[in-house]
Amino acid sequence: MSRWTDVRTEHVIGALLRIGVLASTALVLVGAVVTLVGHGGDPAAFQVFQGEPPALRGIAGIVREALVFSGPGIIQLGLLVLVATPVARVAFSILAFAAERDLTYVAITAVVLAVLCFSLLSAGL
Repeated sequence: MSRWTDVRTEHVIGALLRIGVLASTALVLVGAVVTLVGHGGDPAAFQVFQGEPPALRGIAGIVREALVFSGPGIIQLGLLVLVATPVARVAFSILAFAAERDLTYVAITAVVLAVLCFSLLSAGL
């Protein structure tokens, strides 16, 4: 079995980030097309600000809306994937540092992941 190396870690992290950004882009584009097909001819009402509907203010609601092929739900899911991509990178780094038996970096990266998760959860995601 080959050893886990820094170069291998960099390749996996690069792939993880590329896949996350590409998946996010694809979801946002699909959501935009679905929205435009369904509502492209609707008149715009720029005089009144309308925030996101309650169904799109939490992860469960966003996933539910995306599964029923709602354009805004798919767009929001794409944005969630974009936000989750660097978090997944940090989580993977913990595993990579553990495989390298670098406990100092495991601890530091675990603290970074905890701060990220606390920030996201306290923001209401």
